[in-house]
Amino acid sequence: MRVWKWLFYMMCWAFSLIVLSFGVPRIYRHTKVSERVYEKPETVVDVNGTEIKECMKIAITFDDGPSPVSTPALLDGLKKRNVKATFFLIGENAKKYTELVKREWDEGHLIGNHTYHHVEITRIPDEEAINEIELTNQIIQEIIGEKPQYMRPPFGAWQRELEEEMSVMPVLWTIDPLDWTTTNVDEIVNKVVTEAGEGDIILLHDCYKSSVDAALRIVDLLQAKGFEFVTVDELLLD
Repeated sequence: MRVWKWLFYMMCWAFSLIVLSFGVPRIYRHTKVSERVYEKPETVVDVNGTEIKECMKIAITFDDGPSPVSTPALLDGLKKRNVKATFFLIGENAKKYTELVKREWDEGHLIGNHTYHHVEITRIPDEEAINEIELTNQIIQEIIGEKPQYMRPPFGAWQRELEEEMSVMPVLWTIDPLDWTTTNVDEIVNKVVTEAGEGDIILLHDCYKSSVDAALRIVDLLQAKGFEFVTVDELLLD
């Protein structure tokens, strides 16, 4: 019995040394990302020895568009703030509102695939899922001249077999304020701003006016905190 107690105390002592040496990492938890270690932005020193803090990069993304009602106001606001976002488009919406898709692309935003009918691809046959993705890719490519390389599976449900077969990269998220469940702009803003950290991917929807209003306020608040908004490819390939 004494031997077991001695071993337990030794293990606690060793763990304490590790914590004192390396510190305890800050962990975020979310429904779509089980664990993510928070990393502070790197500090660069110039020739005079002055510290230059690099901006904390974060991505803001929009699903289910484009919407002729709310997407134009969002694009106006992003342009005014010099912010680039990522739009995951529903194929049938992209087909209807081609000018909005073209404007998103021309203004420097990244465009991705969100299936043609906003279906949960794990609940349909593989052949149908492939058709949902390929048809949307085709529509977007006809508008902007390039095939989307990224897609956001509706409801976050994805099949790795499709990823290998179609050479497409799924993009999920780390912050989801559930903006589609409320029109309370303050609630959406607070949920995002209080959770935001380096490397986060924010999920919003540009088919709701309340979400667009919240998005622009989120941008203003996080820019004031030193965040730099980038498209998701820059985060994933960094």
